[in-house]
Amino acid sequence: MKKKEYDVEIGGKNLTAIFTDLTEQAHGSVMLKYGETIVLATACMSRDKQAGLGFFNLTVDYVEKFYASGKILGSRFTRREGKPSEDAILASRVIDRTLRPLFDQSIRHAVQVIVTVISVDDNDPVILAVNAASLALAVSNIPWNGPIGCVRIGKYDAENLKINPAQKLRAEGSQYKFDLTICGKNGNINMIEASASQAEEKELEMALSRASEEIAKLENFQKNIVGEIGKKKKVIEKEQISPESVALFNENILPQMPDAIFAGAGKVKIDELHNVWNKMVAEKYKEREDFVLEDNLFDDTENNILHKKAIEENKRADGRKMDELRELYAQAGGISSILHGSGIFYRGGTHILSVLTLGGPEDRHLIDGMQVKVEKRFMHHYNFPPYSSGEVGRAGFTNRREVGHGALAEKALAMVLPSPLEFPYTIRLVSESMASNGSTSQASICASTLALMDGGVPIKAPVAGIAMGLMYESNDRYKILTDIQGPEDHYGDMDFKVAGTRKGVTAIQLDVKVEGVPVKILGEAMMQAKNARVAILDKIEKEIPTSRKDISRNAPKILIIKIKPDMIGLVIGAGGKTIKEIKEKTGAEITIEDDGTVYFTGQNDGAEKAKSIVLEMTHEYTVGEVLKGEVVKIADFGAFVRLNAFTDGLVHISELAPWRVQRVEDIIKEGMIVPVKVISIDKEKNKISLSIKGANKDFFNQNKNGAK
Repeated sequence: MKKKEYDVEIGGKNLTAIFTDLTEQAHGSVMLKYGETIVLATACMSRDKQAGLGFFNLTVDYVEKFYASGKILGSRFTRREGKPSEDAILASRVIDRTLRPLFDQSIRHAVQVIVTVISVDDNDPVILAVNAASLALAVSNIPWNGPIGCVRIGKYDAENLKINPAQKLRAEGSQYKFDLTICGKNGNINMIEASASQAEEKELEMALSRASEEIAKLENFQKNIVGEIGKKKKVIEKEQISPESVALFNENILPQMPDAIFAGAGKVKIDELHNVWNKMVAEKYKEREDFVLEDNLFDDTENNILHKKAIEENKRADGRKMDELRELYAQAGGISSILHGSGIFYRGGTHILSVLTLGGPEDRHLIDGMQVKVEKRFMHHYNFPPYSSGEVGRAGFTNRREVGHGALAEKALAMVLPSPLEFPYTIRLVSESMASNGSTSQASICASTLALMDGGVPIKAPVAGIAMGLMYESNDRYKILTDIQGPEDHYGDMDFKVAGTRKGVTAIQLDVKVEGVPVKILGEAMMQAKNARVAILDKIEKEIPTSRKDISRNAPKILIIKIKPDMIGLVIGAGGKTIKEIKEKTGAEITIEDDGTVYFTGQNDGAEKAKSIVLEMTHEYTVGEVLKGEVVKIADFGAFVRLNAFTDGLVHISELAPWRVQRVEDIIKEGMIVPVKVISIDKEKNKISLSIKGANKDFFNQNKNGAK
């Protein structure tokens, strides 16, 4: 095996790039090692162009392997990898969103990047995957304007910034200040994924600047490698549009474009004009099968007009000011009493319905991954049906975009949820995009906040999200756009989603269409986003100022008790028999944690009944305790008294009355309810001794049960 290694220090740890002939058929490949986390990245490009393709075909796959964790995972019926996990899908999106802006979008050859996780320890394989994908492309013959660098940065267990933290510091449920995944090039940022606990904008901007320093080290590291072993890039000749098509466009379409673009909200007029152009081209070139170049001419012209008008004239497609929000509408509840909570939120032509469902601990989502095995108590799912954009398409299929938008909203809301001790429910939110005209993901956050508050979830603070755009020409000539819609979303240079409370940011996601955005501009955008966020929160809080005091009557009731861990086996019973019987008797679900915390989830009085049974089972009697019980058996030496359904005690004949009792049956009978006092407990033999006279010496006289 041929082998060559390169090293660089990142975040206080050594990063090693390993090049071998193991994947010699790939156009570019590398193994990256950080600690004991190793990923393999490969890059390939199709030999021939894909005819009739009107877009750049980039496919990115992040592949998790069970062996990477040293465990045999998966279903016991299928001990092999299946469809990608949600984490794998999100990782693929992070890599894709970082790489894509650095490709010439006119390329019509298919490009595929596959990153395989070979082994994993407590280091983040996703960060390694992005850097590996960059290096695989950079050393290949595939035309690409990289490399880029990627780091993870945040404040976790201290006030100091930490680069590439261990898994335990960033795990779900950790109370970190903020956690950012940042990618960039040449001092600019081109991708961000962030979660934060109401962090201040200035603090996040400082973290971006610090991350840029480490990113620069990664860039230089890769450039040195490329200079030594990189392949010569393949030259791809661009197809040129004919002068006849340009002349036809300039004469018939171009004069109408400004009026169509700036006709107001939405894309109706410009889409109508685009259809006119398509028919005109089809009529002129009847012998041709595709008109990709003509389509590109229309799109490029629209893009140029939008940029020029924004930068030079502060003009937007729908006539708003640069920092102006579209019309807002908020509704909490009012859908159906069956639903545990609901919210409807409008921002212009973007309309979202979010629905809350509450469940017990048994409804948590089990994640059995390479690095962690956790139970999620909070889930946010996002759906984008074809009708929301006025199109016909496949319904009921969850794509990568939907997974990504759902995860972003989940991240934005997670930091304001009450703790399990305060609110032990499993929380599921579903956001339905009903109409789309820009930033449905951020509108989902707003609608979900309304649903949480309507459902009586005691959140720490309402959360709102806003999408910021950018029309960029240079570091000195640009315009930041608040609440992007339609053409601004499609043609803008940045989609910068910022969610948070009045106090600070809870989530960020950045995608760009340029090579990167300066930190300074992102800082300005965050402050502009804050103003918009506060205005949205004003609207939300006008509709519902605080979370409702009570949860829905249709939501299950959850009760919590704590038992000693050594009593868990008693409650469960042999083979789960006891707990199964309790569930069947009461209709409640019972969840027992390893620390002895017991959750009872049920409708009506089911939870109360199950709780009472378990309390009886696990009640620890103490010497001197006085209580009542039923006489269940008479013997020569005394009477057995049932303290609860699971525990009996013995009243010796000498402890029946304050006088000598000749025969037990003379004064006591089965079925009698008698007061008893605990006088001794033998835990080893599981025996409890009781006394009636000790509880009430006059009991038999008072109740006239027998004679001296």
